[in-house]
Amino acid sequence: MSEAAVTVRRASSCDAPEFARLLTAFNAEYDAEVPPLDVLEDRFRTMLGGPDVVALLAGTPAVGFATVSLRPSVYHEGRVGLLEDLYVAPERRNQGIGAVLIERLVAIAREEGWGQLEVQVDEPDVDAMRFYARHSFASRDRASGDRALLWWRES
Repeated sequence: MSEAAVTVRRASSCDAPEFARLLTAFNAEYDAEVPPLDVLEDRFRTMLGGPDVVALLAGTPAVGFATVSLRPSVYHEGRVGLLEDLYVAPERRNQGIGAVLIERLVAIAREEGWGQLEVQVDEPDVDAMRFYARHSFASRDRASGDRALLWWRES
C-alpha cells in the first residue's frame, strides 16, 4: 500500500474520541485493562493539546494511530521520542498502514530534530519485532552488541 492509499494526519485535541476508541480496541485484543472511554478522552484531549506528544491518525474514519511521547535527553541534542502505541485495526493489517505511520513519524522526527525514536516491544510479540527491525529499529547496541532491555517499577 502506498502513502496515497491511506491518509495519515497529525492529530489534535479534537481527535480525542477517536484515540480513545482505537486505544480501547487495541487493549481489548490483548485482554489488557484500559481506563473507561470518558477518562481516555479527557487524557487524550489534554495530551494532544500539548507540546510533548505527537499523534497520528490513519484513515477516515480512523483505522490506525501512533502516539509518541517526547522528552529531553542529555545524550542527544534533540528530544527523544518514545513510540508508546502503534495500532492498526485487525481487518486493515498487512496493507502497509503501519509502515506509512512509521515512515511519517520518522519524517517528523527528522524535520523536528529529534535525537532518537524508541519503541518498547513485549518479548512474545515477534511480529512487532520483525516489523520494527524492517523499519531500522535496533534491539542491540550497534557498538557493543549488547541487547537492549527495558525494566520498570510502578510508583
